[in-house]
Amino acid sequence: MKLIVKELWTFPVKSMGGISMSQAKALKAGFEYDRRWMLLDHENKFITQRQVPELALFKTSIGDGQLTLTYNCESYHIGLEEHTSEKINTKVWDDDASTMTVSPMVDEWLSDALKMKVRLVKICNDQSRIHHNKNHDIHIPVSLADGYPYLVAGTASLDLLNSKLDAPIQMSRFRPNIVVDTTEAHEEDTWIECKAGTAEFLNMKPCGRCTMITIDQNTAHINNEPLKILNQYRKSQNSVLFGTNMMCTKEGLVTVGDETIVLGTSRVDPDSKK
Repeated sequence: MKLIVKELWTFPVKSMGGISMSQAKALKAGFEYDRRWMLLDHENKFITQRQVPELALFKTSIGDGQLTLTYNCESYHIGLEEHTSEKINTKVWDDDASTMTVSPMVDEWLSDALKMKVRLVKICNDQSRIHHNKNHDIHIPVSLADGYPYLVAGTASLDLLNSKLDAPIQMSRFRPNIVVDTTEAHEEDTWIECKAGTAEFLNMKPCGRCTMITIDQNTAHINNEPLKILNQYRKSQNSVLFGTNMMCTKEGLVTVGDETIVLGTSRVDPDSKK
């Protein structure tokens, strides 16, 4: 049975709502516009749904050269190239990241909406954050995503989890970039390399999950059951695994309906913390 790309997702602002795409441009640092923006607190530390679950309710869209943020029926438009001259050197976990503030006006709009002081920043360029993977001893350009440019998840993995839950959940809980229609649960973990459309990818490691997957992306309500159940059968060392992290080795276009061609498999389970 062919493995077919079922869904493509871009998340322009880290931890805000994503955009379902019919076609996406795969770049080394992640899909075009994926996690190129994020919020910082008053100490210039990045903010995610871990601290502010309501970020899930901020919807995003891209069109006419603009990024649009929508929350509680109010929208704010930002030019895709808009930024100030102020640079902020921050971190995404252990990685240094060079960013630029976008505008004081959007900061005010977001701060009012969240009832806390925040700033919206944009990554300076696709070389402004480099992540080192110890397993492959390779340095990878990454957007402002948690660890790696791409998260790939298979439909059979979600089907297995849903069969164990009191109520099924959607794949959006896991915020993948690429969803592949699969028949074997978690087979994506074993793919060494794969290609879809004109792009090619290398598997870095299965993805260790956190409390983000307990947040309903449509309501921001929290239910711990998915993480609790995964912990019973997907525990590896100190992590709970779902989906796999990949890097792009050949840039290109990926389209929903493309066949995913797997170039080798392995049963080796890398250390999920690296």
